[in-house]
Amino acid sequence: MAANNILLESGTNELEILEFSVGNLTLGINVIKVKEILRVMPVTKIPETKPFLEGLLNLREENLPLIDLISYLEFPVEQKNEEDKVIVTEFNQFKAGFRVNNVARIHRISWDQLYKPPGFVSSEESCIIGIIKLDEGRIVQLLDFEKILFDIDSRLGDMSHEVAEKENTVSDKFILFVDDSPTLQKIMEDFLPKAGYPNFKIFENGIQAWEYIKNMIEKNGTDVFEEISLIITDIEMPQMDGHHLTKKIKEHQILKNLPVIIFSSLITEDLRHKGESVGADFQVSKPNYSELAHIIEQLIAQ
Repeated sequence: MAANNILLESGTNELEILEFSVGNLTLGINVIKVKEILRVMPVTKIPETKPFLEGLLNLREENLPLIDLISYLEFPVEQKNEEDKVIVTEFNQFKAGFRVNNVARIHRISWDQLYKPPGFVSSEESCIIGIIKLDEGRIVQLLDFEKILFDIDSRLGDMSHEVAEKENTVSDKFILFVDDSPTLQKIMEDFLPKAGYPNFKIFENGIQAWEYIKNMIEKNGTDVFEEISLIITDIEMPQMDGHHLTKKIKEHQILKNLPVIIFSSLITEDLRHKGESVGADFQVSKPNYSELAHIIEQLIAQ
């Protein structure tokens, strides 16, 4: 079964969520990340790995890790059955399968229907990155699949250590970084100064960043570029996504020349056109920090 991706115009602040279940949890994943949905297949076991890494799934001569979300979310092994499904995903330039109990349907929603989880579950340890309130009153929890891969192998989520530290070249330019992930925020707090850019501000979503930018325009007018030199934004964020933020910036008479880099796990050849259509200057796939550092330097030099 292939995931039927509803074609959306970029920058409309909409997305499609695939609803699925694990145990008694109703969960969701952005349809953009889904390649196909399969029945559970035999796997090749891998010795000495995390217990929730079920093995290797051979799919059309390609070996993919099969991650057992039932075990990862600490449900008893008895919860697994022959009717389970596998959601095959692609993001962070990486393909993987995730075992779940059931797949329900696709919902088209606006990002402003996605809310940040309450403080007691919103942390670097949590795998829940958003709460979606559907029209029928039900709640779907959006899973942080990037964090799950990071828990298997941290190299899949952080290559910032590959960037050489700039000892003598330090820029006074000011950068805005927009991403709702506490893990990514922490990485960028180390990465940006290391890359030579100690002046930056971090926002959790596009609305926060947009309000800050508007305030800077009110204070500085056309001199806003003295306060903001560059925007780096994720795509998936509650309230306002990175495509919509980029579109608002590029359609603004004063801001249209403000450089925007989309830094996301969703940058693939199939999806790159979405960022191009809203005017992004560059798009970099997570976790390629070396390329990100090179592009920041290039845009700042201009």
